[in-house]
Amino acid sequence: MTTWWRWARPLAGIAILGVLVWRVGSGPFLDGVRMVDGWSLVAALLITGLTTLCCAWRWSIVAGGLGAPVPLRSAVVAYYRSQFLNSMLPGGVLGDVDRGVRHGRRVGDTGVGLRAVAWERLAGQGVQIVLAIAVLLLLPSPWRPPWLLVAGVLVGGAGCLLLGARRPRPDGSSLLATACIVLASTGAVVGHAATFLVAARTAGSTASLLHLLPLALLVLLAMSVPTNVAGWGPREGMAAWAFGAAGLGAAQGVAAAVVYGVMGLVASLPGAVVAGASRG
Repeated sequence: MTTWWRWARPLAGIAILGVLVWRVGSGPFLDGVRMVDGWSLVAALLITGLTTLCCAWRWSIVAGGLGAPVPLRSAVVAYYRSQFLNSMLPGGVLGDVDRGVRHGRRVGDTGVGLRAVAWERLAGQGVQIVLAIAVLLLLPSPWRPPWLLVAGVLVGGAGCLLLGARRPRPDGSSLLATACIVLASTGAVVGHAATFLVAARTAGSTASLLHLLPLALLVLLAMSVPTNVAGWGPREGMAAWAFGAAGLGAAQGVAAAVVYGVMGLVASLPGAVVAGASRG
């Protein structure tokens, strides 16, 4: 079952890409690659630097709460490495597994290292879900979930956040840690959304930012699904559907997602330097 699931996830991403090529052709994919310019790449590097700092800060807080502290500087370096591996390997999570194992070995407890990474990611996903639902309700969007689903997602997101953040501490700082995790996670979501907005503009979209923001958050939610090939698949599929449902054209969505993918790959390259320099 484990072997089947390991192969099924990247195959699902390939299938999504295959369907998109069949429906919209290869043009949007090629156009997306051609449209990437120096300005968009510089923007990606700068914004990703800030989002990486936010994510590393969140991880540092969660790991410290589990008794396996990681200094912020070391967390930033490790996070860059994990982002690069996530962008290069199937599934989109192997870099995080590597980060957890490496940190666990450093603190002498691999289990704690993996739990810190898992809870940190869960906390981030919880905040992202809450923010996405809020934006989808407040701004015009092609998808407005029923109130019951909204309530369920909010409760689930809050539970994920509490899993990652709440740990009794003798100094009574759990509430402050939770607030910091929410702040760090919000900063990360804002950064990723901003990167997608830059990608959409680079791909030629002239829609207003308020029109594009809900679409960006839908695409970000799809990216969290681990059925992809080095990040590709669900992202392009959701972008095609969301842009098409919003009247902007599925091809425009695919092109924006491709630009985002290229920008993300380039922005993760500092992690390649870290991966090449690290030993053990």
